[in-house]
Amino acid sequence: MKNNSYRTIWISDLHIGSTQCQADVLLDFLKYNDSEKLYLVGDIIDFWALSKKMYWPREHNTVIQKILRKARRGTHIIYIPGNHDENVRDYDSYIFGDIIVKNSDIHTTAGNKRFLIVHGDEYDTIAQHHQWIAKLGSDGYDILVELNRVIKAVRRYFGVNSHFSLAAYIKYKVKNAVQFISDYEENIVHTLKKENVDGVICGHIHHAEMKEIDQFLYINTGDFVESCTAIVEHFDGRLELIHWTEVNHEDVID
Repeated sequence: MKNNSYRTIWISDLHIGSTQCQADVLLDFLKYNDSEKLYLVGDIIDFWALSKKMYWPREHNTVIQKILRKARRGTHIIYIPGNHDENVRDYDSYIFGDIIVKNSDIHTTAGNKRFLIVHGDEYDTIAQHHQWIAKLGSDGYDILVELNRVIKAVRRYFGVNSHFSLAAYIKYKVKNAVQFISDYEENIVHTLKKENVDGVICGHIHHAEMKEIDQFLYINTGDFVESCTAIVEHFDGRLELIHWTEVNHEDVID
């Protein structure tokens, strides 16, 4: 597979330090995709998970080393903290190992579109006002991810595509979960569309999306837990949603 080169890449919700992280797929993505600028859009290191159980396999260390190596070789890397790594927000504008921390940022594409870059938990009423519910939901999510490992192993044994997410399947089938995604998207757009930006690029809800809502571009990077997705900007300013496990290049915004 040839290396891909982009003007900008956005990835979020890696959850390094938790059993959720698909480090092998993430390393594969980092190996074959380079960019002038790389945004880490929150929940990069899962301090919630680490506070309950120390989990740091070799592959997770390799991910950190790979990102730091990109920074040393000239990739401009901006770390936007999320709710699972919210302690990093105390270091707004600090530089660590050639990586700059920013609680939010404005990115201007080659096509002169301005995007606000945030993790997105700031616009999630549950995460903001009922953190205990958010943490309880995170525990339930962990259980689904562990069950999914068993399902993937069985599917692999029978020769069926093993890229399956039980959590994502349930999320898209349960009415309340679907409504939560819709409410989140509408809330973030309603809050930001009066700002001097053309759109928002965020993460947080593990649901990759590129769409226009009320003439405002809503773009969600997805995650490297369920869908293994990223947003990339081509050198002509086009934005694309990449499903790395499928190497799917169908969703493009000019």
